[in-house]
Amino acid sequence: MRIEYVEAVLAIVRLVPAGSAVSYGDVAELLGTGGPRQVGAVMSHYGSGVPWWRILKASGQAPEGHEAEALRHYVREGTALKGAYEAYLRTGEGSWRVDLSAARWAPGDEDFEQMEAVAGELARCLRKLSVADDGMSA
Repeated sequence: MRIEYVEAVLAIVRLVPAGSAVSYGDVAELLGTGGPRQVGAVMSHYGSGVPWWRILKASGQAPEGHEAEALRHYVREGTALKGAYEAYLRTGEGSWRVDLSAARWAPGDEDFEQMEAVAGELARCLRKLSVADDGMSA
């Protein structure tokens, strides 16, 4: 995976404010490239230094294997939740998820400007790499 793509994904993740969440597919759509699996791979390998809990499956489920830690972040940040999350906090039992219809991040104009800058820089880097690759195969 290209480091330029990794850096772009992480830049978008840093923009998602506390109490909000987006899906892996949302991040890819905001970047204009890749898909949920590519974003998930970036988050899995490089996401520990950013608010990873704000990036979820489209179902609202927290990142697999990190549910308890993610839930603590959601409760602290006031993220909208569905299901038996209070029981899960007490006992580790129960089913819950983020209510993405209520918690989904709605970027403002300034956010869009930053995202467009990130996406534009990624596109320029990928074009340069593509041209360099084409020159090497000729």
